[in-house]
Amino acid sequence: MRFSVLVIFLTDSNCVSWIRYGMEMEFQDASMFTILGFGASIITIVIIVVLTITERITRGRRKIYLYEKVFLLLVPVIGACIACFDIIVLLSNARKGRPALYHEWLVRCSQFLVWVTILLISRFDCWLFVLSNWVLCFWWIIKVFLGIPILQATFSSMEVFSCVNESLIVLVDVLFCILVNVIRMKQASRRNSSMEESLISCEVGVDDHFRSNPGVPASFWNVMTFRTINPVMEHGAKKQLDFGDLLQLPSDMDPSFCHDSLLNCWEDQTRHNFSHPSLFWTICYAYGWPYMCLGLLKVLNDCLGFAGPLLLNMLIKYLQEGTGNFDGYLLAISLGLTSILKSFLDTQYTFRLSKLKLKLRSGLMTIIYRKCLHVSLAYKTQFSEGEIQTFMSVDADRTVNMCNSLHDMWSLPLQIGIALYLLYTQVQFAFVAGITITILLIPVNKWIAELIASATKNMMEQKDERQESTWTHGAVISTRRLSKFLSCVEHESSSCSRELSKFTDEEMDIVMKDACCAWSVDKEVKELILDHVNLSIPKGYLVAVIGEVGSGKSSLLNSILGEMKLIKGSIYSRGSVAYVPQIPWILSGTIRDNVIFGKDYDPIRYSAVLEACALDTDISLTVGGDMAYIGEKGVNLSGGQRARLALARAVYHGSDLIMLDDVLSAVDAQVASWILSNAILGPLMDQKTRILCTHNIQAIFSADMVVIMEKGQVKWVGSPASCADSPYASYVRPEELNTSYDTKAQVEVGDTCMRVQEDDVAESEIINIVDPADDIISVEERKEGRVETIVYMNYAAFSGWYITAIICLSALLMQASRNGNDLWLSYWVDTAALKAHPTSFYLVILCIFCSANSFLTLVRAFSFAYGGLRAAIHVHNNLLKKLVDAPVSFFDQTPSGRILNRLSSDLYTIDDSLPFILNILLANFVGLLGIAIILSFVQVMFLLLILPFWYVYSKVQFYYRATSRELRRLDSVSRSPIYASFSETLDGSSTIRAFKSEDLFLSRFIDHVTMYQKTSYSEIIASLWLSLRLQFLAAFVVSYIAVMAVIGSNGHLPVNLGTPGLVGLALSYAAPVVSLLGSFLTSFTETEKELVSVERVLQYMDIPQEELQGRTISDANWPFEGQIEFHHVTLRYMPSLPPAFRDLSFTITGGTQVGIVGRTGAGKSSILNALFRLNPICAGHIIVDGINIADISLRDLRSRFAVVPQTPFLFKGTLRNNLDPFNLSEDLKIWRALEKCHIDEEVRAIGGLDMQIKESGTSFSVGQRQLLCLARAFLKSTKVLCLDECTANIDTQTASKLKDAISSECRGLTVITIAHRISTILHMDNVLILDQGALVEQGNPQILVNDESSRFWSFAKASSM
Repeated sequence: MRFSVLVIFLTDSNCVSWIRYGMEMEFQDASMFTILGFGASIITIVIIVVLTITERITRGRRKIYLYEKVFLLLVPVIGACIACFDIIVLLSNARKGRPALYHEWLVRCSQFLVWVTILLISRFDCWLFVLSNWVLCFWWIIKVFLGIPILQATFSSMEVFSCVNESLIVLVDVLFCILVNVIRMKQASRRNSSMEESLISCEVGVDDHFRSNPGVPASFWNVMTFRTINPVMEHGAKKQLDFGDLLQLPSDMDPSFCHDSLLNCWEDQTRHNFSHPSLFWTICYAYGWPYMCLGLLKVLNDCLGFAGPLLLNMLIKYLQEGTGNFDGYLLAISLGLTSILKSFLDTQYTFRLSKLKLKLRSGLMTIIYRKCLHVSLAYKTQFSEGEIQTFMSVDADRTVNMCNSLHDMWSLPLQIGIALYLLYTQVQFAFVAGITITILLIPVNKWIAELIASATKNMMEQKDERQESTWTHGAVISTRRLSKFLSCVEHESSSCSRELSKFTDEEMDIVMKDACCAWSVDKEVKELILDHVNLSIPKGYLVAVIGEVGSGKSSLLNSILGEMKLIKGSIYSRGSVAYVPQIPWILSGTIRDNVIFGKDYDPIRYSAVLEACALDTDISLTVGGDMAYIGEKGVNLSGGQRARLALARAVYHGSDLIMLDDVLSAVDAQVASWILSNAILGPLMDQKTRILCTHNIQAIFSADMVVIMEKGQVKWVGSPASCADSPYASYVRPEELNTSYDTKAQVEVGDTCMRVQEDDVAESEIINIVDPADDIISVEERKEGRVETIVYMNYAAFSGWYITAIICLSALLMQASRNGNDLWLSYWVDTAALKAHPTSFYLVILCIFCSANSFLTLVRAFSFAYGGLRAAIHVHNNLLKKLVDAPVSFFDQTPSGRILNRLSSDLYTIDDSLPFILNILLANFVGLLGIAIILSFVQVMFLLLILPFWYVYSKVQFYYRATSRELRRLDSVSRSPIYASFSETLDGSSTIRAFKSEDLFLSRFIDHVTMYQKTSYSEIIASLWLSLRLQFLAAFVVSYIAVMAVIGSNGHLPVNLGTPGLVGLALSYAAPVVSLLGSFLTSFTETEKELVSVERVLQYMDIPQEELQGRTISDANWPFEGQIEFHHVTLRYMPSLPPAFRDLSFTITGGTQVGIVGRTGAGKSSILNALFRLNPICAGHIIVDGINIADISLRDLRSRFAVVPQTPFLFKGTLRNNLDPFNLSEDLKIWRALEKCHIDEEVRAIGGLDMQIKESGTSFSVGQRQLLCLARAFLKSTKVLCLDECTANIDTQTASKLKDAISSECRGLTVITIAHRISTILHMDNVLILDQGALVEQGNPQILVNDESSRFWSFAKASSM
């Protein structure tokens, strides 16, 4: 055979066939052709015939779908045509006296018979079952591998026509193999899932995968060339794109379908491997088979990638021989055609893989969201909120990107193996030196990989923390984290049993038997929150649950809801449930949405509910009525309005069991009496079982049953009347017990107090809601047009200008050294025969170039890494500073999802993706620049192509970039609702579960993911549209240079095209243009897309900032007396909103204690907002000890006052850091403050000052959090102490003790107390009564309480003092 190859190189190409036939008469080659070719074909025919007979008997008729029919007929027709052509050639040669060997006839005829047999059975109804049978599918894979030795033998002959012909035969076999296996997979999928999409039949003729805007039919050609994106591209070139312009999703990419598919596989995995279910194997079960089929396409694509170098090698040998025949032109054109074919395969593989990744992404996002809906609060405490948000924002994307890495794990070794074999054919065993170095570097790479894995794990933990204030390794870590989260026990399957069948008494709605519950899900529970609770609640009862702060009242409700872990005993409940948590959860949406909460709208019941909850007048005075929009977490509602809105939701639903956690504490006494009379005791909740955790005296004495809790145990159960004779009578003051029956009579029939209250309720406050045209939550801003130059400059400034200069310079010098290295090799090839220099001379120069290139590559890599890290740090720090310095109004008007989107996805892009893609862009740019210079130098004819080529190239890329930018911006905008909805659901998951509204919220979330999926889908198709066209353009360049080289070698051009070495260099440089051009524009557009994240972060660099400027008070003792003067102050939260208070004037004498009373929304908390300058005042001025607070530095001003907010908040960390964040107090002083607040015993019991507080202070009850915030205020040495309803969630005993503590400990301090509980302010020096932002009464509370004409008297009377 070596002699045969030698003859081929030394003789004319017209004699090639004769010599080949003569040299292949050896028996071994004939046997190989006969066995592998003819034998495989005969076996195939036998299998097809047997299967046809079998399937015809056992199977019925099946509808043939268009794409199946087209491909299953088209491929055999092509194969039959090729085989027929070969037979014609054999006949022609035989007639000319050049007879072929017998095995040639056998192989070609048998191949023809195979394809004819396939076409013949297409006349039968069962033909699709035959071709997709597993036996034939498996055999066809073997048949493809059997053709490899024949192909290898053909290529060793170096005869161009035979190589091309045999390659086509193998290619058709591979295509048919992939086709029948894919169809088999589709059939299996349809059998296994009833929800599998129904493909459109051949009568319709539309491919469901490309349903797009009207005007572009989804034909086969449009599918292959991605022309379905054309309408979107045309819109993007003319105007700003909207969501309505995007492509429609195929049905198999619908997020609901993806969710069901992945969830079913996860549940199967959980059933089979309950202890350690794996998300990785779940993904394999769901998408493993289509992913493996894509692997077959990748094999074909990778193998075809070596066709270019092989053809180039043959072309160079042709140019060296200078034979002058037609083979050179055939090789030149084949180079271009091979590039085109690879372009189709490459883009289709990328498209199918991207579709699979989008399916997986939507499936992961939806099952993570679903898990958050279903996992109980006890199990959710294993993860911080930031960690759970990272699951959605980062871990899901990392897991999806694992799809790229898994195929590379086998593809790269395959490509390396083929490359080494080809290298061996060129340099024999010299390539072993390179392999040796590679093997020696494996331990180094392993060490580096381990470092990357460790760093990635630490980085993910830091990302979790940041949200609270190398893909393969990241994917593995993310998959493990997600598996752990998804393995949490769900609410329905928790140990809190709620089976109706176990009730022994039909009159009981709730039965708790020896129930022990805890918030910890560890096997060894250190602390029981509920300890051996036994409780039976009859049907239709109103039950008042009372007790000290931290006694377990809220935990009792949560245990009934199934939110806690049941350690021992049993809990049974009957019927539907409604729940109002202690901190009301408000849904972003309209007032009506919040009330009906997914239930059918009943206008009569709806109006009655609003009236019973004292919301009707509020809504009637609101612009937009009940369709007005409520901001995130009810930011434009007062605390009382939020409580009443949450109560209205529970009342409207009419559930059998209604649990209310301290809903009366947030409203004033008059409104509390109204709600108790008309809502809780009214006809809307009649005959319902109601459990009310409360400290309200009226509610306690109106109840049918009182449950007293202490330290997690039910200490006493009985009627309110018998409470006086119980050992726990101290929970209610004696005078309150004596008036219990009078109070109940008031509530039932209504006395003078109630009539006064009713009149007051009719004057309800206006909800701060603006006109829909002036929304409080504005539409998220997005830029138009190209990414501005200032964005690039800002990023370069973040990285550092000197680092940017080093990166650019090192990249240019690196490319220059690489090009110089190639030119030197070319020179060596051309001058080697002359022996002008010794080999050592060439090697020394070559080593210099290689060393310089390696050094410059390292400089560029380290500079880029340092610059990217520096930019990420600066962007993060600047963004965080801007957010910290932003006014409260910014957070009121901006959903947290938008902020979270920037702090997660956008910062993640700037951290990881942007430096990576910028590095690729720079490498591609300098690479193209080097290629253009080298080609212009060694191939003069290339200069003729530069201008037209650049014109076409620029037109295509500008046309694409206009759309790609808009798609990326839409993609970024579509993420925000996902994060906002996710964050909102995390806060209200227990409420959602109580109302059984999981499906409603999952459906809403899927709608958000669908929009996100649409933008990503359109973006991918647009990117592939560009990639395919650029690769076509590059294929033309390769063919042009190759043809010019052939023409020049034949002497048909007047210009000398250089030496053979330079021509070979030109051709080797032209070949990478296929990928490099597409990669350059792709990386350029991707850089623009990634820079959208910088653009979005820069938007938040320009958000309004608080006025931090002002003079710093040098005297550390200011304020000296604490005298506060309001002079005609007007405060308005937004220009479109009514003022919170107007022209307000009063004076608080230094060292006095003042109470502020008023209806919910009267402007009480707004006084503190103005004092702390949380919102700027519109008019007037505020004087503290003779100094206008507007002239004082904001930070300095706030550091001089102490405050306990209406909603207590504790940071994650140690208790000591929460109480004394600046470490200014000794432990003894801290313990004294805790003792004054009556919380010291609880702190000691759970670990002392070094205990770790969970996120948002969930380690403590709401009342305990209020006491801790009060202790923090006591520790702050200041003359002004502001208390905003700090005893609202505290029992009366503790509130009374705190009142005495404040009176004694705060002598000489100015204390401003906002309270609904009148008893807490009776002892104070002065009281201010506000109504709708105006001061309507002022005076000594002891005097006003005895004046029946005063407003304060009506508040005190309604409070049943």
